[in-house]
Amino acid sequence: MDKLFGKYSVENIQIKDLSLAQNISLKAILVPHTFGRHAKKALGKTQINVVERLANKLMRGGTGAKTSGKVIRTHGRMQGKKLHALKVVEGAMGIVEEQTKENPVQVLIRALENAAPREDVTRVSHGGVSYQIAVDVSATRRLDMALRNISLAALMGSFNKPKSLSQALADEIISTAKGDMQTSYAIKKRDETERMARSAR
Repeated sequence: MDKLFGKYSVENIQIKDLSLAQNISLKAILVPHTFGRHAKKALGKTQINVVERLANKLMRGGTGAKTSGKVIRTHGRMQGKKLHALKVVEGAMGIVEEQTKENPVQVLIRALENAAPREDVTRVSHGGVSYQIAVDVSATRRLDMALRNISLAALMGSFNKPKSLSQALADEIISTAKGDMQTSYAIKKRDETERMARSAR
């Protein structure tokens, strides 16, 4: 059976959040690169290994727009560079294993469970008046939001700083897996989303 990056077993990974379990793919694959073959299928992304999806989220371009009060201008340095993104993720996994002495895939799953919001707000218009209401978040969107916030935290943690992207990603995964509200950007975003939903009920 293939191990992820030839190092990490995905056999005995536990997913406690049952709604996420049906959307998290942990296929045994040596190099998590499917060349976009699921891109045009409905819910095809649920068939893609979750580690590859994390790498895909890292390939975003810095638009120069403000994100949580910070401006990231990467000028598309990561866009389309899938192998570079995979090397970053592999480096981060090595750091996570070294610091936690655990299987880094299990630590990533725990981080995703902690970072996934359960409620969000949506805008509805009724009689020409727009207002926000609280809605439950689907499992696919919960996973997407968790992956996006973890990768965004890594980009912000390494942008214009001496810290490497692998180190920033590893730090974010570890702090989110621990549920550390002080240092984890993804958990802060989850709490902010759920707080807005509570006030819109």
